[in-house]
Amino acid sequence: MAEGEKYILVSHAPDSDSWWNTIKNGIALAGEQMDVEVEYRNPPTGDIADMARIIEQATASGPNGIITTLADFDVLKAPIMDAVASGVDVIIMNTGSAEQAREVGALMYVGQPEYDAGFAAGQRAKDDGIGSFLCVNHAIQQPTLAERCQGFADGLGVELGSSMLDSGADPSEIKNRVQAYLSANPDTDAVLTLGPVSADPTLLALDEIGLAGDIYFGTFDLGEEIVKAIKSGVIEWGIDQQPFLQAYLPVVIMTNYHRYGVLPGNNINAGPGFVTAEGLEKVEEFAGEYR
Repeated sequence: MAEGEKYILVSHAPDSDSWWNTIKNGIALAGEQMDVEVEYRNPPTGDIADMARIIEQATASGPNGIITTLADFDVLKAPIMDAVASGVDVIIMNTGSAEQAREVGALMYVGQPEYDAGFAAGQRAKDDGIGSFLCVNHAIQQPTLAERCQGFADGLGVELGSSMLDSGADPSEIKNRVQAYLSANPDTDAVLTLGPVSADPTLLALDEIGLAGDIYFGTFDLGEEIVKAIKSGVIEWGIDQQPFLQAYLPVVIMTNYHRYGVLPGNNINAGPGFVTAEGLEKVEEFAGEYR
């Protein structure tokens, strides 16, 4: 039995995005439990061309497997397909889709079907009486994030139209743009954010204009401020895509595949799960670490 396999996880996330700490913890724990070497690599500024080079370098280092996000299919498909062609097994995680994973020759996709998650959230909001919303998109260049907004609109049964805000990733810009939108569209029933990057400044924006707790607020993903806001009733729910599983499972799956030749026969949906004030205990305990 060949011990000491090596797996490299490549993400598209800039160093500034704390959501990925859970991913780093997940891959580290899997490495420890499976007795394999693991490494996390990412482009410091989130530059996708830089990420493509990182995948090429990872392939050249000859690991047993690469676990990677597919944040931009057009830019990343060539280096991923080259990795597969050179005999490195690949699992796509977090960003991309099951279809894209198959197209690049990956073993599987482990993540959250983003449109479906948005749709489920939209249906939930519709049941709660919501008819209009603002979707704060902090990474408009990533098609998967727009799918969350589109799914939400379809779940509500309304047009997305101009409800999706290209907020950029700068916290003060996000805050100002959310305030400007809500001031121009005072009849907006709900706010949907797509992760801590947009949720945290939106919380500040609502607080400043006196809408915190008065406007229906749902978000994708969890984080320290999001968990606090769910607890205090400012955020109705957080959609948990379980990033821990997105990092942990590929390492476990690949290790067992390389050691024993066993492989699950399908892609794995890590989410969506809805976290509300009632189910916070475990989430609070591990927020930012494993949740």
